[in-house]
Amino acid sequence: MKKHAIIPVFIPHKGCPNDCVFCNQKKITARSGGVTMEDVKNTIETYLSTLEKSSVETIEIAFFGGSFTGIPIEEQSAFLSVAKKYKDSGRIHKIHMSTRPDYINEEILDNLKKYGADTIELGVQSFDDEILKKAGRGHDSKIVYRSSRLIQDYGFELGIQLMIGLPGDTMEASLYSARETVKIGPQIARLYPTIVINDTELYNMYRRGEYEPLSQEEALSRTKAMYQIIDDAGINIIRVGLKSSDLINENGEISGNTYHPAFRQLVEGEIARDRIQAQLDALSLGNPVGGGFDRRGRTKVDVFSCPESFSNMVGHKACNKTYFAGKYSNLSFAFRTDGELEPNRYRVAVKE
Repeated sequence: MKKHAIIPVFIPHKGCPNDCVFCNQKKITARSGGVTMEDVKNTIETYLSTLEKSSVETIEIAFFGGSFTGIPIEEQSAFLSVAKKYKDSGRIHKIHMSTRPDYINEEILDNLKKYGADTIELGVQSFDDEILKKAGRGHDSKIVYRSSRLIQDYGFELGIQLMIGLPGDTMEASLYSARETVKIGPQIARLYPTIVINDTELYNMYRRGEYEPLSQEEALSRTKAMYQIIDDAGINIIRVGLKSSDLINENGEISGNTYHPAFRQLVEGEIARDRIQAQLDALSLGNPVGGGFDRRGRTKVDVFSCPESFSNMVGHKACNKTYFAGKYSNLSFAFRTDGELEPNRYRVAVKE
């Protein structure tokens, strides 16, 4: 049984006064056009026609595509009233939206509470003020702390979205953002390596030689380090990297080499490899000399994960299986599942 499903409702933010260098909101808005209440109902009904047959435990309506709380509050109320009817009837369970840290105040939160909203994600991007300035965010990091505390004080579930590789970003700044996220203590987080999308100021900077996108290797390295800080704090990381369906076209609207359709699996696969490697090292399985091996044959080693993390354990396109088989010619690996293990946790056992 699938535990959780999101019904995405895209609400373009009309007339956003900010010019973030990475955003192509004008293009998105032009492509999406106006969204009516009937459009929202049709979207929800289309998803529910499948979800209600699959016994999903939790279904959320999520307002994405812009800064939801930045649209006029009357429009917010109109969209929320549709979602609330579905929640009150029991057909959906939660109402979720994303917005900017500087579009949060008591009036907005009072209204969200009135319509039964549950989760508010903030597009924080970075906790470094210089990076925020270079990205054209229009606010500094102080508003992030104030908005986060206000959201938490109202009893909403808080989410924080971070970007990696914005102009001026470094590994140190990325790790700082991850640690500050942990200090705030949201329930959920998203990690987005910066993608250079055409028709943005970042694209113009890239063309002028003023900005160099991260290599895929560096994007993986930084994201992996941030992921482990946030994951170790018990924060649920619900997205790593953009999907091709996130209002971009990977075949003609992306420049640079950061984008990968399976970026999350690349990150989690590398983390799995590191964690398995550490256990092999601790068991002295990396050196056959004096390592207690059966010299009559290869030592058999089982590596376990929960079913959910099996693909991460073996790696993208089985790269981890290939890695361990090539590095340890004296070992025979078998990759298995153990339902008692938590996600992204692994166990190595030598077979007697």
